[in-house]
Amino acid sequence: MTKYKKEIGAWGENIAADYLSERGYEIVARNIRTPYGEIDIIAQQGDVTIFVEVKTLTSSREFFPEKNITATKQQHMLNAAQSYTAEHEIDHFQIDAISVEGRPGIKPVITHFENVI
Repeated sequence: MTKYKKEIGAWGENIAADYLSERGYEIVARNIRTPYGEIDIIAQQGDVTIFVEVKTLTSSREFFPEKNITATKQQHMLNAAQSYTAEHEIDHFQIDAISVEGRPGIKPVITHFENVI
């Protein structure tokens, strides 16, 4: 992955974390590695733990960030969440996705998809 892509990805994750915080979610952890892949954001809302996949693109003229969440990616997300919940004895969880379109210096377009899996 290029340095630019990493920077855009990190920017998108920061935007998503701020978005969630502004809506009353507590950010529990970020960039957690599991045997099944990385979890971008782990948040808490009430008694539910939310695992959030963030997809960021600088332009979506004919493509949207959430289209990058393939069936394979969904399975990795589920496996990573189940691994984390087993390790931390979490009973109630859901998996969300947040699409961030834009780039630093321009107001991003944010779309929150709840319970994607």
